[in-house]
Amino acid sequence: MNFEFPSGDALVPQSGIRREMLPLPTGVRLSLRSAGPPGAPCVLLLHGFPQAAFVWDETLLWLAGQGYHAVAPNLRGYEHSSAPKEVSAYRAKHLVQDIALLVGIVSPDHALHALVAHDWGGAVAWNLANQQPQLMQRLCILNSPHPGPFLRALRSDPAQQAASGYMNFLAEPGAAEKLAAKDFEMVWRFMTGKGGTAPAWLTPQLKAQHEAAWRLGLQGGCNYYRASPLRTPTASDPGAAAISLPPEMLQIKVPTRVLWGMGDTALLPCLLDGLESHIPDLQITRLAHATHWVLHEDRAAVHGWLGASL
Repeated sequence: MNFEFPSGDALVPQSGIRREMLPLPTGVRLSLRSAGPPGAPCVLLLHGFPQAAFVWDETLLWLAGQGYHAVAPNLRGYEHSSAPKEVSAYRAKHLVQDIALLVGIVSPDHALHALVAHDWGGAVAWNLANQQPQLMQRLCILNSPHPGPFLRALRSDPAQQAASGYMNFLAEPGAAEKLAAKDFEMVWRFMTGKGGTAPAWLTPQLKAQHEAAWRLGLQGGCNYYRASPLRTPTASDPGAAAISLPPEMLQIKVPTRVLWGMGDTALLPCLLDGLESHIPDLQITRLAHATHWVLHEDRAAVHGWLGASL
């Protein structure tokens, strides 16, 4: 694909990773990072908020070394991908359609060898696995709640309700501007905690990559929260209390492997409770020393888990 990326872009990947812009039949364009031989078994990796596809760069190279064609798209609203202004364009059906169409392009002859996803990418992946399980052979999830346990916890678990309070803020008009103010001071607090101390994994290069992505816009990521009713109920917003999901929307029929950083302060371990009732073929790996940012904190453990899962 012909696409001119900005010179000096801090999102330029490591050697061995390709970048391209892929148009979908709907007119949406997704910017991609990939490694490994096209035509090899394909592993698709989906990022979350407030990150972008660059977080998978080392994993793309590792997967390529294992003989896979590894592809990490920027979801709609992120980095150079299409970013519609309408909040309705970020409803689940559109996000799922983007990835279903992408699978048909990057793995046209076979189901994905695996769909790997974190955070909001996981929300898309859970829905895709439920609706179109034929598109993947296995599902691998990192710290992203299945909608069944998440809905239950948002309705009735005070600890998870409190932990998810940030979602109500991100759904407010003007949240993106507040996040970006003072050199992204607020969004860094989201990622590093109230103390604001940079964790060991946050290298200068990785910090620069995050901020380069955020300069391209945070509104798209915030629109995911605005478009979703899955948030803590408040006096002015019923949120999750107004939702009822039938059992068939919660079943996952593909083999599923879940990796969970147990120190996640936004998505608590209670979100693993009862998961087996929705997924017959399920394995859960818990990392006591890791948080929501497990991919950065212990990439070796993530790769080891992926190697065993694939």
